[in-house]
This record gives sequence, C-alpha cells and structure tokens, in this order.
Amino acid sequence: MKYYVVILSALFGLNLKAQNSLPEDERYPVFPDCENTSYVEQENCFNNQVRTQLIDNLTVPSVVAKDGYQGKMTILFETTPEGEFRLIYVDAYYNELKTAVEEAFEALPAVKPATYSGNPIFMQFRMPIYIPLDRNETLKGSNKIVEKNTSFSNSSEENPLQKEYDSITKAQVPYTHQQYTSQLNIPFSHEVYNRFDDELNMVGTNTHTASKPLLYSDVNPYYNFRKKNKAVEYNVDSWLGRKFFNEHLVRLQGEDYWLVADIAADLQIGKDFDADFNTTYNNTRAAVIQGGLGKNLNFYAAVYESQGRFAQYFNQYAESIRPDGGNPAIIPGRGIAKDFGEDYDYPVAEGYLSFSPSKHFNIQFGHGKNFIGDGYRSLILSDVASLYPYFKLNTTFWKLKYTNTWMAMRDVRPDVTESGTFRTKYVANHYLSYNVSKRLNVGFFESVVWENDNGQGFDLNYLNPVIFYRAVEFSNGGRGGNALIGLTYKFKWSDHFNTYGQVMIDEFSSANIFSTNESYKNKIGLQLGAKYFNAFNVENLYLQLEYNRVRPYTYSHNEIVLNYGHQNQSLAHLWGANFSELIAIARYKKNRWYGHLKLIAGKRGFELEEDLNPFYGSDIYGNDEERISDTGNEMYQGNTADFLYGELELGYIVNPATNLKVYANFINRNIKPELDDTFINFQENTTWLNFGFRTDLFNWYYDF
Repeated sequence: MKYYVVILSALFGLNLKAQNSLPEDERYPVFPDCENTSYVEQENCFNNQVRTQLIDNLTVPSVVAKDGYQGKMTILFETTPEGEFRLIYVDAYYNELKTAVEEAFEALPAVKPATYSGNPIFMQFRMPIYIPLDRNETLKGSNKIVEKNTSFSNSSEENPLQKEYDSITKAQVPYTHQQYTSQLNIPFSHEVYNRFDDELNMVGTNTHTASKPLLYSDVNPYYNFRKKNKAVEYNVDSWLGRKFFNEHLVRLQGEDYWLVADIAADLQIGKDFDADFNTTYNNTRAAVIQGGLGKNLNFYAAVYESQGRFAQYFNQYAESIRPDGGNPAIIPGRGIAKDFGEDYDYPVAEGYLSFSPSKHFNIQFGHGKNFIGDGYRSLILSDVASLYPYFKLNTTFWKLKYTNTWMAMRDVRPDVTESGTFRTKYVANHYLSYNVSKRLNVGFFESVVWENDNGQGFDLNYLNPVIFYRAVEFSNGGRGGNALIGLTYKFKWSDHFNTYGQVMIDEFSSANIFSTNESYKNKIGLQLGAKYFNAFNVENLYLQLEYNRVRPYTYSHNEIVLNYGHQNQSLAHLWGANFSELIAIARYKKNRWYGHLKLIAGKRGFELEEDLNPFYGSDIYGNDEERISDTGNEMYQGNTADFLYGELELGYIVNPATNLKVYANFINRNIKPELDDTFINFQENTTWLNFGFRTDLFNWYYDF
C-alpha cells in the first residue's frame, strides 16, 4: 500500500510542475483580482486578466475600422519591480493602433510584482491582439496567448549571478527614438532650425527661441521630430537602405540607457573661377555619438578630421587671422589649421554633458558654441568663432528663461603669447528672456570679459548667476574687465509674421551714447529684422529681412586682451565693427528637397595698416588707445568698402535622422575698397561653385 502512496505523491508533484512554467523560486505578477488564487493558477489568472483588461481598454481607431482592417498586432511588455506595466514595443500596421495600445496600457492597474527568491524583478511578456477585437473572444481560456519571455528566468539549479551578463545583453529593447525627447541640443544649423521656427513662434506659445542651441525636449512638443521624419521615410527593407536613407548607423536601447552613433561627412568639391588655383575642396570625416543614461543625463561627442582649400578670399582671411607658432591659418568657425601641402589640415572635436535635475533646470558642460538671438546674425553672442569650453545653466519657469554661460577663451596673437602658450581670458554672460504677453518677448543680456592677470585665474565674483557684471567690473578697476549689455525683443504679429531686434552696448557710457559728438565710446550695435512664415500662403516658404549696424570701436578695448573675441575671431558679428548690412533670405522646403537664396548688401570700414596704428575701429583686436580721434568718429571710417553677396543653394536631404544632405551651392561675392592699402587684402571678385555631401551639424559662414 505504501508503494501506491509514493507513486501517487510523485504523480501529483509532476502534475503541479506541469501546470506552472516557472522555476520554483520565481513567481508571476499578481493582479488584485488574483490575490486569492492558488499558486498553480496564478499564471492563468495573470494571463487572462492582462488580456481581458487590455482589450477592454483598447479603442480601435476610426481609420482602422473604416478601412475594414483585419490583422494582428504583437505587443512586447514588461512588469517592473514596482508592479507597473511598461510597454516596450508594438508591431502594428497603423501608427494609430500603436497610440491606442499605449493609452490602453496607461489604464492598467498596478500589480504585485513578479519575484525571484522573494525579490521583485522585471518580467517580460509577448502577446498578440487580433483586429477586429471580437476575434480575440475565441482565444478565451487559452494559456498560450500570453507568452513569457524566458530570457530573465532563473533556474533553481543555477546561481542567478551567472546569468547577469546574458540578462544585460538580452535587456536591449527596440529603439524608440529617445533622442527626440532628450535633453540633447539640436545641432545649430540655420536650415534645420528653419524647419520648426514657425511652430515655435505661433501666437500664444510660451516658448523662448533666442538662447540656442535649443533642446529636443523643448521643441518636440511643438514639432514632432519622429512624426515629421516618418512622413518622409523611404519604404526600404534592406539594412543598408534603412541606414543610408532613414536611420542612424548604430541604435541601442536598454532599460535605462540609449545610444546612437553615426559616421558623418562634409565632402565638398568646387571651383573659384577668379582664383589662381584649379579647384576648391573640403574633406571631412567624422564620428558622432549621442545617448542618454537614465532619464536626466545625456551626452554628445563628435570628432572631425578635415583637410581643405577654399575660395581665395576665404583662404586670405583664414591666413590673416593665423595664430602664433607657425601654423598657417585659422579656419573661420572651426579652428587652428596646420599645413597639408599647399592646403589646410584642421582637426576639430566637440562634446558636452547635459543634465536636467528637474523640469526647471538644465546644466551643460562641454566644448562647443552658443548663440543668442532670433536673427541670422547676432550682435550679442554668435556661432561664428571657433569652439570653446563652456559651462551653461538654463533655468525655465513661468514665463521666464534665464541662461547663464561661463566660457574660457584664447587670444592666439603673437603680441600676447607668453612662453609659447596662448593667453587665456574668460567670459561670463547671462540672458533673461521674458514673455510679456502671448505676442511680445523681451530679453536682457549682460556679459563681462576678464583675463587671468595677477594669477587670479577665474574670478569667483562672476560665478554668481544673478549679479550685475558691470558693478563687479567697476569694483575690480576700470581695466579689470570689459562689460557689455544688450536688449532683445520679438513681437508676433500673427502666426506667420514676427519682427525681432537687438541693441548691444559695449562699455555703457550714457553721456557719449546720447550725444552727437560721435565719441569713440559710443560703442553700440543695432539689429532689426522680420520673418514671414508660409509666405503668401505658400506652405514652407520662408522669407527674412534683417538690418545690422555696428559703430566703430565696438567690441574692442584699451587692454589688449579684453576684446570680445576668441582665436582672432569675433564672438558677435563676424565682420567685427564699423559696418552696416542688409540681409534678405528666402528658404523653401518640399518633402526632402530644400533651397535657399541669400542676398547681402553692406558697407564696411577697414583698417589701413597691419599694425593697426592708427586704429579706425573695425578690427575688434585693435587697441582703443591707438584710435584716430576721441570724437568725430564716423561710420565706415578708414578704408571704406562696398560689399555685395549672393548665395543660392539647392539640396536634397538624404537621411532626415542624421541630416545628411547633398547640395549644389553658388556664391557671387564682390567687395570694392576705396584704397588698395587694406589690413586684409581681400580678393575683390569671387564666383564660387560648390557641390557637397555633408552631415549638417553646424553653420558654415562664407558671407564676409
């Protein structure tokens, strides 16, 4: 008899094991309605509950019902150690169905989490849902409709730590375009920013558009990057086709991280028809990596290796600002170049960390550029100089955005080089943007430049983010720093038209600014502009008109290092000072095609001699003490030159995800100085035709 008892006990044990697919130490999540269910029935109860509640919560979109669609969705989801449901991936024919599933998951209640050895764990599941929904009725009671992903299951015969590596590898999930909702910067390119400028400037929006680069998380609510890119995606199945036309090269995503990586290029070939050499070219290869760790920390890095030779006037300017130490040039906007035969070799690296501890704050530390303004140019802070290290704090709340930026700059002229090293100076600025109404935005800017004299290093007085720099500069002595202040405004006349402007004052001296004696201390810059979106009811046609005027001696200083510049380039307008210009820009985009036309008419006053003595006030690196006069300083003094510039570019966006494009660019440039004796002996006439294939991550400025 006892043998029958032993056999029956063994069979009963096998029966229990057959009814539950989990190892002994692992338990399914438990819905509230399943808490009183026996252990052997908890799997069935969970499967039935999750399937029933999802289908009850799911509303089939009207477009799906209207099409009479019949098919299957496959859903990958998980429960977290906190008992929450998290949707990982939906394979569905309609995007509307994917959205409906997301909404259905949000309505699921919290459950008692799955456990292993009594500890809460993640557990993944795969489930099909059939459309129409009544097709799921025939599957009621089926225990196979919800399949557990066993990649995280732990056998009682193995040490769970021995599966730690496999769990990390298998924890990767389908990429869900985390970049577009991250705290990463949208690479500042005028063509790219034009795509969403009208959405950000609709009447009634509480956006702040002047402090650039903008974050994806700030722009995505107004311009859905994923939706826009999806609309122009090519229907290609091959891996190479998807990577070339639609996607990033490498895409990784896990539970609390994501990463994308790309090989970038900026390849150009062209001809300057007025130069004494045959062709122009640029050969840039780059690697770009960006990603996120957790919800609040993001990172970006790009390394460029470049060689090139440009139009003759561009080369002349690059060589005129060459640094001390024997290197032949500085490529405007990029960096110091070394010899590459008769051409230039200029490596560049940039990158930053972006951390948002809360919705009100974003902190960045990196090596790159910044821009303040709503125009094509900025008289306050522009992106025309080389890259520099910076620390930035953005604070956003109510109707305000407050941007603090601390930067380290280099003066690379032979006059200031010490012991073979470049001279260091620092810049601190803050910019307060305030939406006065749903139409009017005003901004207040202040900046100070100081140098590392007396071994003081970075002056801690300027670390205070809410201080008036002019007062600190005054307390440090008249030669202790160079302070600048500025005002900005933008008014939205309608959803399609707005005007903007800037006033920049260098070393504010009211007695001289408002007088008529044209003092050299009257250092002021003015910008006025207008934007017209969807002009004349033509969708995606954009028109812009902008006027800039900067008086002589602006941005310069009587202390040799305290000018508003970096690596022999201006931190504001790339023309320096002593000029006026009128810019007209037209842009148009249709699907992946784009084009722009830019016309500039200006008047400039150049220096006459290389040693800048006397100093006429156009080169910001001149010394105010060498000025030609205290008063009577007229616009365009020195060697007056008329400037005309026209640029036409037509292109095709090969990959919207990486902003890879092919294009043809035509430039006609004419500058006519009154005298031959000019500090920079620019080529007077230029006709430059260029063809390119580039990943558009920054602005090239050829209009000088």
